[in-house]
Parts: sequence; C-alpha cells; structure tokens
Amino acid sequence: MIKEKLNIAFFGSSIVSAYWNGAATYYRGIVKALHKMGHEVTFYEPDIFERQQHRDIEDPDWCNVIVYQKDKVSLRGLLRKAQEEADVIIKASGVGAFDDFLEEEVAKMKSDHNLVIFWDVDAPATLDRIENDENDPFRKLIPQYDFILTYGGGQPVIDAYEKNGAQKCIPIYNALDTDTHFPVDADKKFDGTLAFLGNRLPDREARVEEFFLKPAADLPKHQFLIGGSGWGDKPMPENVEYVGHVYTKDHNAFNCTPMAVLNISRDSMAKYGFSPATRVFEAAGAGACIITDYWKGINTFFEPDEEIMVVKDGEEMKKVLSELTPEKAKKIGKAAYKKVLAKHTYEHRAELLESVISRKLHHQTEEVKPS
Repeated sequence: MIKEKLNIAFFGSSIVSAYWNGAATYYRGIVKALHKMGHEVTFYEPDIFERQQHRDIEDPDWCNVIVYQKDKVSLRGLLRKAQEEADVIIKASGVGAFDDFLEEEVAKMKSDHNLVIFWDVDAPATLDRIENDENDPFRKLIPQYDFILTYGGGQPVIDAYEKNGAQKCIPIYNALDTDTHFPVDADKKFDGTLAFLGNRLPDREARVEEFFLKPAADLPKHQFLIGGSGWGDKPMPENVEYVGHVYTKDHNAFNCTPMAVLNISRDSMAKYGFSPATRVFEAAGAGACIITDYWKGINTFFEPDEEIMVVKDGEEMKKVLSELTPEKAKKIGKAAYKKVLAKHTYEHRAELLESVISRKLHHQTEEVKPS
C-alpha cells in the first residue's frame, strides 16, 4: 500500500510571482488543491527576472517555497535534497535558468521508490522545437520520465509526445481557483466594452492586432482596455486604454467590470488546440462574458454561444461587439460560471493528478516486492 501523504518536489518558474510568468496561477491552483488533499509540496524556483521584487503573494502556508540563486552549486544541493525526500519529482518547462541541466538531472533521479515527471506548460512550443532540431537534448530524455504532463493540447499533443517516446502523456488542463477568482463589484477604472489581459509576446501580437486593435479602430464609440506587460510602446487607437501590468489581486475586477473580456491564444496554442488559457477559467469564475478566438476543442470546456462566444477573425469580433447587449453578456457569463464550478476547478484537476500518480506508484511498488 502507498502512504496517503505524498512528498512532491516541484521545480518551476515561480509560484509566488506572476511577473512575466503566466504559469503562476496554474501552479498555485494545482499545488493548493494537492495540499488540501493532504500532500506536501516543496516548490523550487530561481531568483531571476525580478520576479521576487514583483511578488503577488508571500510564501503560502499550503506550499514550501525555496528560492535559489542562479548557480549550479546551489541547485545541485537542492536536487540531492529532493531526491532524498520526495516521492514525486517534477521538472516543469520554462523554469528560466538551467532548464537543460534540470531536465537531465531530474530524469536521472528515477528509482524504484519514486516517480519523475516532466510537466510541460508550453507543450506546443516544446514539440515544435524538438521537431525542428533532431539534436535537441530534451528529445532523448522524454522516454526516461514516468509521465509527461501538459498544460493542454489534447490528443494532438498526446500523439506527438508518445511518438517521441513518452511512456505516458496526460493533459492536466487549466482550471479555476475558487479561493482567488470569483465575482466582485465593478471597478470604474476597468470600465469598457471589451478588455484583454495578456503579456506582449511575438506569437500572440498579430492575433491581438486582428482580434482586438483592428475592431477597436473600427468601433470608435466603444471603450477598450488592454492589460499586461510590454504594450507601452505599441501604437493603439485612441479608444484603447493601456492599464499596464494587472496584479493578481485586480484580476477579478478586471474581469467583472467590462461588458466582455477577450481571450486570445498564442499561435502555437491555437495550432494544437485544446489549450484554454488560465485566464479563460479566471474570467468564467468571475462570471464574465468571454469572447475567444477560435481554437479546436473549445466545446470540450464550454458550449459556444451559450457559455462562451467564439470569433474567427476581426470582422466577426466587430459584429459580435456591435450586437452584444449587457443582458446577453450577463446571461453568457452566468452560464460559464455555472459550468466552471461544476467541471473545471483545480480540485477536479488535482484529483486526476493524484489518481494517475497513485496508480503508477502502487504498480511500481508491487513490481519490486520480494517474491
């Protein structure tokens, strides 16, 4: 029998700072839910990119946080500690420091008494990278991990990873953290017809122009808001207000105040589909009317036209916004809120994670029992 409480070591980008770190909310939701289920998680994160100076939260009581300096000596010591103490060792993609080193070292930690997992929070980018470079060092490591877990991607990502030798690939989708994202009163500083929140990234910018800036220019009587890092020098129509980095504590008001909020996928996420952004579930948890660009698999999570609105280009966006009324927006938001509470919370995701880990550990333990 497996002990009920698992000790999990998690090497990721950051769990205490969302600054240039879109995975923070995802990590928090998963880890907090695991803690509620009785497991102990230690999250190891590097002190880089000024994230510690832009923390959204202090060290939480639901997770042990160890911040390490960017040097391999410190990191080797932490890896030894994880190997000695943890039942499950997770290396996430995009840590931002010594990623290749961590991927190789964690894979080598595999024993009869633990699991090693690679958790890909940007599977489309990783898969595109290894497909384009047959010498990519991660390619040979894939079969050494017990599981490849992914932030999304559905069957196309599962097939691609298993083609590259993964023992088992399982999507653990984004979800709603009901402790942090919920309906609140409107805040006048976020008033508008449509609001978009997302950092400026090369494989998103063209879609922001198509689905947000172009319709804004064509609808001068409507007010638009854009939040996130990096947009300060981007030319925008006069009816678009740039509100800068929006801290996690303001996300609920940002989602609740405008008539609708926009989700725009990165090119790589849209290509593979089945990759709802964290902010889709955050917005649904606030009861927002969500408008999203089209991607395959949307109806796996929300019913189009009833729980979410889907547009395929800027012209469709302009039409939807011209016809959208506050009453219709409120109805769609309420339906999304009901769906996300029923099927898409981090408790749902953590239950799936616990079940696959427990089954694997149990099977592994049975195999090594002396005859």
